[in-house]
Amino acid sequence: MGSLRQKIKQRVEKYLELDVDGIRNQILKVFISLKKATVEMIHSIISKEYDVSHNVVASMIGYIHSKLGILRAHKESYKTPIEYSVNENYLDLVKSALNKSTAKDVDT
Repeated sequence: MGSLRQKIKQRVEKYLELDVDGIRNQILKVFISLKKATVEMIHSIISKEYDVSHNVVASMIGYIHSKLGILRAHKESYKTPIEYSVNENYLDLVKSALNKSTAKDVDT
C-alpha cells in the first residue's frame, strides 16, 4: 500500500508543479476546506478570483478524480449533482503537496 501512496503523492506534486496560474492549487485548497463540493460550488468560488468557465472547472475536477485518484464521487440520485470529496486516506498527502507547492512559490 505504501507504493500506491507514493505514486499518488508524486502525481499530485507533478500536477501542482505544472500549475502556472494557481487554479489547480486553489481547487485543491477549496476541497480541503469544504470537505464535500459539487462542480457548481467550486466554480462559484474559483470564478471570483479567476476567469474560468464552468467546463474548465468541471474538466479539472474530472482529471483530479480520474487521473490523480484522490477524490471520491457520490451521487445521491440521477437528478442530483455529483458531490466530490478528498479521500480520507490521501488527505495528508494532498495537504503536504499543497504546502510544498506553496513553499516553492514563496521561494521564487
